[in-house]
Amino acid sequence: MKKQLTRILTVTLISAIAWSCNQSDPAPKGTYVQGVFVINEGNFSQNNGNISFLTREKNIADSDIFSIVNGSSLKGGMQGYAVAGDHGIILVDNSNPGSDKVEIVDANLFTSTGSIGAPDIENPREVVAIGSTKAYVTNWGILNSDYSYPAGYIAVIDLATKKVVKKITTDKGPENLVLHNNKIFVGNYDYSEGKNLTVINTTSDEVINSIPFTEEPNPIGVDANGKLWVQAGLDLIRINPDTYEKETTIKISTDMSKSASNFAMSPDLRTIYFVLGDFTRGETYKFQITDTAVNLATPFAKRMFSGLAVDPRQGLIYAGVTPSYTQSGYAIRYRADGTLVDSVKVGIAPTGFYFR
Repeated sequence: MKKQLTRILTVTLISAIAWSCNQSDPAPKGTYVQGVFVINEGNFSQNNGNISFLTREKNIADSDIFSIVNGSSLKGGMQGYAVAGDHGIILVDNSNPGSDKVEIVDANLFTSTGSIGAPDIENPREVVAIGSTKAYVTNWGILNSDYSYPAGYIAVIDLATKKVVKKITTDKGPENLVLHNNKIFVGNYDYSEGKNLTVINTTSDEVINSIPFTEEPNPIGVDANGKLWVQAGLDLIRINPDTYEKETTIKISTDMSKSASNFAMSPDLRTIYFVLGDFTRGETYKFQITDTAVNLATPFAKRMFSGLAVDPRQGLIYAGVTPSYTQSGYAIRYRADGTLVDSVKVGIAPTGFYFR
């Protein structure tokens, strides 16, 4: 169904944090050139997701900046945000069939410049920019009558014309995308079949390889040595992105009651952060790309988060906290040594961050 289906049992049991602060006055137009965008997924049944914005020097966020600028809400759950040139790309997942869309805004002003809806966009999941006028958006497609999903696809968007110019078929449940050297590596969440990492040439927009895994592959990123890291279940697998050889596998844990999620790389591409937990509790860890094992004895933070990312400018770790799907969440900032910086009140269910 949506990201909430994979998180809801966990995040609804995360306790509320003590910090709180008031929302700031709306940011003047043109101030979205630099800062942090918080993707608040919202409550899926209420279609009340939004995007918050904060400058790095403040600890107060502007709530729902799309509504502030455009005078109306996005009317759905927020699944992702990215910038390509002057274009901001917002993924909107509405609970009503046929109402999903990609909203395109001026990246600096956040004014709406157009949108793309059904049938080209159905259950959008993740987005990555390919240059300044092109984007890839993973889509799960429309549910079958038995509530299963068909084969997924990537919508190739021409941002100049605001049209989907091609659909690239993938396995069921396409999710995360990692761009490297004119290739896109696409993971999936098909729990029954097709556990493959799809490789697409971004020049031809054609599938050029499919790498099999025993668990659903989740591409994390390319490290400082040019190696691709992929999570598959409780394994971390390092891959040569040119030859597709699986060079090494690191076991995260042997406790099958736990799952790993929310992977994020440090700015120097040498450290990977992630959350490990079960349905009731969890902790956040980190490991170096040169490690041969994950140290679970010393957590980075003794709590789990609904979102995790690292600011490439400052190196601060941003962690999303979701007390419930009926109240505002928080973005907590940590230094690389694990010390707390502050907490910022944002929207409901913060699950992602975008840095400019």
